[in-house]
Amino acid sequence: MAKTQANHSTGVQDVKQLGIWASIASLSYVFWICGGMEMIERLAFYGARQVSGLYATDSQANGGLGVTETDLGTIFLVWAIVQTWVPVATGGISDRFGYKETIFASTVFKIMGYLLMALYPTYWGFMAGAVTLAFGTGIFKPGIQATIVKSTDRTNSSMAWGIFYQTVNIGGWIGPLIAVRLQILAWDQVFFACALIICVNFLLLLTYKEPDKQSRLAHRAKVKSGEITEKSLWKESLIELKNPILLWYIVLFSGFWFMLMFFWDVAPLYFRDWVDTAPLVVSWFGDGGTQNETIIFLLGMSEDGKSITPIGMISYNSLLIMTICFIVAGLSAKIKATNSMAIGTFLASAALIIMGMFNIAWIIVIGIFIFSIGEILSSPKCYEFIGNIAPMQKKAMYLGFTQLPIGIGWAAESFVGPYLYGQWASKEQISRKVLFENGMAQNDIIAIPGGEAFDRLVEFSAQSADRLTTQLYLSHNIGQVWYLMAVVGIISAFGMLIYGKWTYKIASISVEEKS
Repeated sequence: MAKTQANHSTGVQDVKQLGIWASIASLSYVFWICGGMEMIERLAFYGARQVSGLYATDSQANGGLGVTETDLGTIFLVWAIVQTWVPVATGGISDRFGYKETIFASTVFKIMGYLLMALYPTYWGFMAGAVTLAFGTGIFKPGIQATIVKSTDRTNSSMAWGIFYQTVNIGGWIGPLIAVRLQILAWDQVFFACALIICVNFLLLLTYKEPDKQSRLAHRAKVKSGEITEKSLWKESLIELKNPILLWYIVLFSGFWFMLMFFWDVAPLYFRDWVDTAPLVVSWFGDGGTQNETIIFLLGMSEDGKSITPIGMISYNSLLIMTICFIVAGLSAKIKATNSMAIGTFLASAALIIMGMFNIAWIIVIGIFIFSIGEILSSPKCYEFIGNIAPMQKKAMYLGFTQLPIGIGWAAESFVGPYLYGQWASKEQISRKVLFENGMAQNDIIAIPGGEAFDRLVEFSAQSADRLTTQLYLSHNIGQVWYLMAVVGIISAFGMLIYGKWTYKIASISVEEKS
């Protein structure tokens, strides 16, 4: 019999995990099919999502939307609300009507979302595409994650979620790199390509087999015959949400996701505005950079091979996770879930402080590395935690609940993050203020198209772009928005430690009562 112990992260008994290689060998083909579908879905999703801030704030002369960071925050807010609240309802639908069916429907909606983004390059066109894509993503999540839970067990769940998270980041690494190359041609090519990529999941779905399907169908038959009476989905969801372990999980992880999402939403803008990546390339390849097309693609470099694009810098987060996630997951299997999540949250928060304090490219890379380790220790454990405490017939419902803290945290951050960045750190907005302070008429400043204020300031000041960027960075507290987000993460991490002790006490009482 497997050795058990009271688990302070879940409130149930814990089972000793298999070793790294034994865990990998124990995973079924259904698990790997789900990993493949998740990788394709994330490849397309991050190909669009990671460039969306740059696309929206890019000048119309470059094919962008030319909107402000505040307008971008509104798009991100609606996107986050739809994507993260839809699974709360669709999780229960997936449990009742089948995971394969909901995964198929989600793929159709996601294709429609990408096409809307490509065909209607306006604020409202992009908003409509984002909402449609978010709806499809919300349908996709519960079915695929519940399949992971049902195709694994307590002896290999830590490794399974680590590998699954690794497949997420394979897509998260490759997708934006493809987008960088396609953006050079035209922004709409990015979204057309994402629509084409997600179609691959129709082929993978042909090989997918839902675990425990016969049990679900037998349950549905009993419901239909009247042998079992079911509550309405919304009532059943509300009843489950009264579980205090779930409620506090939602509160604590809302702060965690608020902090984490800031990196993905705002860091591309920060890297574009303030981080000179040329020294990285010089240290790797010399003064002339590189002309090797493969290296340029894999490192997310500019077309001339002399710098790293903002999306290329962001992609290093996924590259690191893709490379080392299963190793860290194997090691974290020996740590209580809430301890792992708290340590990871501390590390990610520390990384934000580092990136806020310095705009030196090498230090930024170190910050990204620390952030990635923190993310590996935290994020996969969230799903493992919920999957293990969920009742067998409510796996997708509970995994749908994991989107609630993401929804609350991301919805709050997706407006607050870009808004505060626009107020405190945007090179575009700072340039407009400096132009006004140096005597340019307000009407002339207003007439400058979105995304072109810094170029106008360069002309106005007769200084080089590099020297002016340095002056603006040193004369403004660019890092303060990063520090604020880090504080939210640190508070959440302390809360997780207290939460872990509380759930451990519940587990101990439960074990004593059963014995």
